[in-house]
Amino acid sequence: MEMSREHFEELVAEALDEVPEELLGLMSNVVILVEDESPADEPELLGLYEGHALTDRGWDYSGVLPDRILIYRNPILRICDNDEDVVEEVAVTVVHEIAHHFGIDDDRLHELGWG
Repeated sequence: MEMSREHFEELVAEALDEVPEELLGLMSNVVILVEDESPADEPELLGLYEGHALTDRGWDYSGVLPDRILIYRNPILRICDNDEDVVEEVAVTVVHEIAHHFGIDDDRLHELGWG
């Protein structure tokens, strides 16, 4: 599956538009980025949350760089057969990584169907 980076970024933006505004308003000190490839040691990784989940932040949380949510374009495109698959996978990946920002772990996400 091939798709321009620009179009892929639009799909990420559209997925973010589907997240309830109440949840987006609770997100703090986090940036969402699109990267072409996942780390070399995890070539099948579709997304990654790097940072301090909201549930782990204490009184001493200050002066830190923003957390990062990375959405990996090429790994997602490699597992998709068509545009509809990409839209769905991007949406699932965005929600999955946002959930990590809120402190929800992979096991719970799989239970909820967002694995």
